[in-house]
Amino acid sequence: MSDPILLRRIDGAVARLTLNDPGRANVLSGAMMAQLSHTLADLAADPAVRVIVLGASGRIFCAGHDLAELRDADAAAHAALFVQCADLMQAIVNGPKPVIARVQGAAVAAGCQLVASCDLAYSADTARFAVSGVNLGLFCSTPGVALGRAVGRKAALEMLLTGRFVPAPEAANLGLINACVPAADLDAAVDKAALAIAAKAPAAIALGKRVFGRQMELPLAEAYGVASAAMVENLGLACAKAGIEAFLKG
Repeated sequence: MSDPILLRRIDGAVARLTLNDPGRANVLSGAMMAQLSHTLADLAADPAVRVIVLGASGRIFCAGHDLAELRDADAAAHAALFVQCADLMQAIVNGPKPVIARVQGAAVAAGCQLVASCDLAYSADTARFAVSGVNLGLFCSTPGVALGRAVGRKAALEMLLTGRFVPAPEAANLGLINACVPAADLDAAVDKAALAIAAKAPAAIALGKRVFGRQMELPLAEAYGVASAAMVENLGLACAKAGIEAFLKG
């Protein structure tokens, strides 16, 4: 039997997912996206899991969509695949558990979109990032949704229009990733962030993640209205009441 294309391991409060199709550069095939969507839904409902780490096996993090799958499909299948992809990316963004990308190699096209959709991202300093579909005559419109929100309009368009590969240090400067480190230090950097998040109250994290994403898309006054209502809601949570009481007594 062949190995599963998505590996899943629970390590305390941290769920570790690994794209495991290195022979095909961990492409986001329909099967891979289905596995990811199903697993993320399972983990969202698991109270023991507080944070999710998404990594990949092999040399490449993710080369994007399966071009052979796209070549052999008709327009209706193409439409269904991009709905599936959009649903997956939104599940990462809207899910209650923070998702950290662990990027050991190149993240290209929809693979770059996957990194941009995660809440946090850390990479090896040798990793590279690109939305290079334009080099094949296929502008990366859907990756541009996540990329533009991560790095801003002009930086995203420069990557989308030229198709060039961005080295990890530049990706960190652009805000696509949080930091790049030597490959030997990648697990330590990811674990430091994951364990820091896992130590926090999950109800506050879930509320905060949801509200942050919502308010970022709103005009300033509306954003403050949403955030203020969230503060009121958060103050009513048991975790906040206990935390404030402990602080005041200490």
